Amino acid sequence: MDFGALVVVTCLASALGTFLMAIFANYPIALAPGMGLNAFFAFGVVLTMKVNGAPVTWQMALAAVFIEGAIFAVLTLTSIREAIMNAIPKSLKIGISAGIGLFIAFIGLQSAGIIINNDATLLGLGAVRNNMPMMLSMLGLLIMSVLTALNVKGALLLGIIIITGIAAFLGLVEVPAQFVSQPPSITPLLWQVDFSLIKSPEFWVVVFTFFFVDFFDTLGTLVGVCNRSGLLDENGNLPRAKGALMADAIATMAGAAMGTSTVTSYVESSSGVAQGGRTGLTSIVTALLFVCAIFFTPLVGMVPAYATAPALIVVGIYMMISLRDLNYDDLTETIPALVGCFMMPFAYSIATGIEFAIVLYVVIKIFTGKFRDISFLMILLSALFVAKEFLA
Repeated sequence: MDFGALVVVTCLASALGTFLMAIFANYPIALAPGMGLNAFFAFGVVLTMKVNGAPVTWQMALAAVFIEGAIFAVLTLTSIREAIMNAIPKSLKIGISAGIGLFIAFIGLQSAGIIINNDATLLGLGAVRNNMPMMLSMLGLLIMSVLTALNVKGALLLGIIIITGIAAFLGLVEVPAQFVSQPPSITPLLWQVDFSLIKSPEFWVVVFTFFFVDFFDTLGTLVGVCNRSGLLDENGNLPRAKGALMADAIATMAGAAMGTSTVTSYVESSSGVAQGGRTGLTSIVTALLFVCAIFFTPLVGMVPAYATAPALIVVGIYMMISLRDLNYDDLTETIPALVGCFMMPFAYSIATGIEFAIVLYVVIKIFTGKFRDISFLMILLSALFVAKEFLA
């Protein structure tokens, strides 16, 4: 796929989805092509999967994404997605929120090089000596932590700018000759969807996989971010959920038409909430900045991962604070919530964490005789998750 066109398409799809979130739901949540779904698109489908003995092209994969978005739109209009979201108990929503926070912090530690792969123990501390990127990342964490504790607005952005500036001064990042550039054409990707495999059962396996991961990643992100920002109602439900979900569905279809993988609500929206964002105005500003980024690609590209990593760690900690709202006297609520929380970073999947939380919640409630706490939708979801794992 043409890289320059992909950069522009990513920005345009993100801007559209984020703007729709503001208009339809008035939430401070941004949308973009999901990184996990990007990886599945590239490595799980295009590079490895075959349908009728032939490799799946990226045009065919885009068709699967487009159909998945259309299915989402239909389910949203029938309120099925909203009903599933509201059926999840408040305790699990708290666990999901904290789990996303732990996941974000873990990603930040990895991006900073502080936590690395270790063949003996799975994870370990990265080398500190002569590791300037890690040292700068830890300095960034200190700067952001202090500024956040002092309630300085824009603390995370200031930290990113300072660390990027230091890195540029030390020659660790290349300063572009010009900060503004003409955006490439998106013609190589525009409406390149290929529906030729639509009659193949194997093709629908691809559609279902995109559908499943997107469904529960989106659900987890919306619940997690809105719980931490106080946007859930007294029953732990999400007001205007239908508008938020419709924005997600339309953005996914539009993104596929333009040439990118599934567009979904993303967990880094928490950084905007952490800085005070509470309404769709936050999303409108973010959408406009996505459009501006098309012209400032060289400037955006010089920001290193170790400058943004500390922001993820701080935001992750911010989201984990929601664990204080759990009822620790009722272990039938607390255990499933915490297991779901832990599974997200350990399995590297928001959807997997939600699966474990829901199945464990239903099973524990059944064996402790608390049948009235379980809704029919929770039982149905639990059965589907178990069937998915054993039949996969």
